[in-house]
Order: sequence, then C-alpha cells, then structure tokens
Amino acid sequence: METELSNLVEFYRGRSVFVTGGTGFLGKVLVEKLLRSCPDIKAIYLLIRPKKGQDVRSRIEEFNQHIVFENLRRDRPQAMDKVIPVAGDVTLPDFGISPEDLKLLCDSVSIVFNSAATVRFDEDLRTAVELNVKGPQRLMNVCHQMKRLEALVHVSTAYNNLDKESIEEVIYPTPITPRKLLEIVDCLDEDMLTSITSKLVGKCPNTYAYTKAIAEQLLREEHGDIPLAIVRPSTVTAALFEPMPGWIDNINGPTGIIAGVGKGFLRVVRSRPDLVGDMIPVEFPIHLMLAVAWYTATHKSNEVKVYNCSTGDQNPLSWGEFRTIAFDAWMEKPGGDIMWYPSISFISGEWNYTIAAYIFHYIPAYLIDFLARLLGKQPKLVRFYSKADRAMACLNFYTIRQWRFISDNAILLLDKMSAQDREIFYFDVRQINWRQYITNYVAGTKKYILKDNTPVEEAKIIIQRFYWLKKATQAILLLVVFFFGLRLFTWIFGGALQAT
Repeated sequence: METELSNLVEFYRGRSVFVTGGTGFLGKVLVEKLLRSCPDIKAIYLLIRPKKGQDVRSRIEEFNQHIVFENLRRDRPQAMDKVIPVAGDVTLPDFGISPEDLKLLCDSVSIVFNSAATVRFDEDLRTAVELNVKGPQRLMNVCHQMKRLEALVHVSTAYNNLDKESIEEVIYPTPITPRKLLEIVDCLDEDMLTSITSKLVGKCPNTYAYTKAIAEQLLREEHGDIPLAIVRPSTVTAALFEPMPGWIDNINGPTGIIAGVGKGFLRVVRSRPDLVGDMIPVEFPIHLMLAVAWYTATHKSNEVKVYNCSTGDQNPLSWGEFRTIAFDAWMEKPGGDIMWYPSISFISGEWNYTIAAYIFHYIPAYLIDFLARLLGKQPKLVRFYSKADRAMACLNFYTIRQWRFISDNAILLLDKMSAQDREIFYFDVRQINWRQYITNYVAGTKKYILKDNTPVEEAKIIIQRFYWLKKATQAILLLVVFFFGLRLFTWIFGGALQAT
C-alpha cells in the first residue's frame, strides 16, 4: 500500500526560511523540528545579535551544541550545517543586517517566522515598544524587500485583549493607533513616559500584553501584499514528546511552581483550584506555525488569519487537577535536593494569601537565616523568597482569572492536512493526555531545570525523613499552642477565681 505523502515536508523541500528569536525557547524547538522533520530544507537563516565578548560565529557554535539538538547531532550531524547565522539586532533599521546578508535573504527566503520579543511582564514601556512593536515594524520593512516571500508567520500571545471573557481569532482594535503610540514614545523622556504608562496601558495587565496587541494592529496595517498570519499561543510549557518528553529551558510560569513545590520551597500560590490554567506544550505552537506557513503560502489571501493556540477551550485543565497530578508525579519520583516536604495550597484572596505566605514562607525563612548567621553561613532564604514573590506577583493577574480562547482555526486547519501531516506536525490539543503530560513535565523540570539526578530510591528515603520531620514539627507546634493556651486559660480564669 502506497504511503500518503506529507504536503508539509514536500513544501519545505528546497526552501529557505528566516527566523527571528531563534535562540529563544520557541525558536530552538522550531529550528530542531525543521531540521529533523523537513530534512530537505535548503537553509535556516537565524538572526543572532552579537554579545559582548561573543561574536555571531561563537554564538552559533554554542547554539548548535544545545541539548535540544542532541539527537540530530547523533543521527544527522550534517543537518546543523543548514543553520546559517545572520548578524543583526531587532532594535536597528533593517535589523542592522549587512548589505551582503540582506541581499542573500531578499534573494532566497520564502518563509519568515517572527518570534523575537521581550516576554518580561514588568518591562518598561519604551523597551517593550522597541522590541515588540518597532521590531515587527522593522521586520516588515525587510520582508517588503524579499523577492520570493510567500508567508510571514508572526508569534503573538493569546493573553492580550483580556478585558473580554472570550478572545476570538480576530485582531481587535486598540485604544491608540500604533503610529500614535510610536510618536508618544519617541518624543517623551523616560520620566514623563513612566508617569503616563499606566494610562496608556489602560486595562492591559502589563506592557507585554499591551505591546503585543499593538504589534498585531501594526502588522495588519503595514503587511500590504505580504501573506501574513498570526499565531497566538497561551502559556507555553514543557514539551509533550518533541524534541524530548518534558524538555524545558526556563523557569517561567507553571515551571516555577513545579520546581518550587518539588523542592519544598513554594508552599502557597495565589490562585483557585477550579480555574483553568491554559497551558500548551511547546511543540504544539511550533507545529501549528509550520502548518500555518504552508497553508498561508499555498492559499493566497489578503486576509490576516489569526490562530489561537490554547487548550482551555478544547481540552481544559484546572489548576486543581494540575496540582493533583504534579504532586502525584513528585511523590512517585521525588527529588533528593529538597528543603522541606512538598505541599501546596491555592489561595485566591490577596490578604489571605499574604498572611499564608508570611506563615509558610517568611517566618521559617527568617528563622533559618538567623540560624545560618549563628553558624557563620550566608543567609539567603529571605532573599530567595523576596525574588520569588516579585516573579509570582507578575503572574497573579493570570492565576486568579481565566478566559476562553476560541481556537477554531487550528482545528479547521487540521482538517485540511493529510493524515501523514497530522501525525508528523501534530497540534490537536484534544489529544493531550494531561496525566501523561504533567508527569513528563515534572520529570523534565527535575532533570533540565533543577539538575537533580538523585536515584529514585535514595530520594524516597530522603522525602520520607522530611515527612516525619514535618509531622514532628506539627506535633511540637501543637504542644506549644496547647501549653500557651493552657497558661492563658489559667491566667484568665485563675485570676477570676481569686477575685471571687
């Protein structure tokens, strides 16, 4: 029986693509997937910014040695030769690309993937605009010079326009035009811009969401005859299967919660167990981007199509379910380098959370730091909690709310793909088995983030000791409360009896 051909693999045969943000979390997975699943791709041009003391050549060598390419280096080491660095900077006109490199891109590139952005929620407005609005604008100027360009796929975020309960796959109007915002940012000094940032951002929770929404508007206005599509992932988390189960390279969002709970460092989180935490395994938006580029290039249209890439609408997972599965996974294969017996409580109220954080985080931290000083060691736990609190504060807006991200376009696209393509470039979120995924996620966090290689049996002995230490501490606290309660009772009622 003849095997059904992959339209996507054939589409990328002999083509050259240009990737911005290629050294980031999404970018590395995109490059790896293209090289592995589309072996006949001609070239992947990667925009790379030279760093102090590190030129583009040394950066690409470091990039090629990343663990995400481990299987490729073993099976097809020559594949990495197709990754070609292009020195540039998204903050410069035409990205600061040399005339020779710019001509090469304009003569050969047919597909562009743009994932360059600052993802910091607390970024100052000027920097966020520079990277998230002017960056796409400068890319568009480069794209207009490309003679063979067939599709531009821009990575946005599902988390903009959050004043609505349901976010559809459309580009919503913004309170201010992109051009007007750019004029304001360019003409105001830092103090003045900082003073009006909250007014400009309005209902957006931060400058990240605000500038990503503005960028969508700008791209729609300026794309002209360039075929443009926008992919909006929700919270991008560890890999389900590819490039390797559970792989993750940052501690953002749910990864920080998994790591903090597993080490016994994080005891309370501001959220509600019934709310949906919209997570998407990293390869899903990547596979969708590759399919969207194929469809955009082969079905010409002036329409800018938006694809929400999320799980909450089609396969929801609540924070409570996430907690249960993740805790089970930690107990099955615990870490050995832990601070306390793992546990986690979700508290939505601000004051209740603050009180609980002081009881379970800061009071023990101050006691341990005090003991560290007595032993001549460096106190660091309070500082760690303060840093973690600042990071979690940026997430609180998201963890105590939920939205419905309508994600019909991705499902419709699946129907237009061959069975072979749906298998190779899978992104059907309805097929995610959450227990399997989160178990892999916990294992990946332990391996790639915490670097904890303690044998399971040894780790179980350690965690059992911490369990009994926890019970002993609880018993001592109960005795202390009982003792002081008894003394208080005696003082009050004993005094009353003597008075009579």
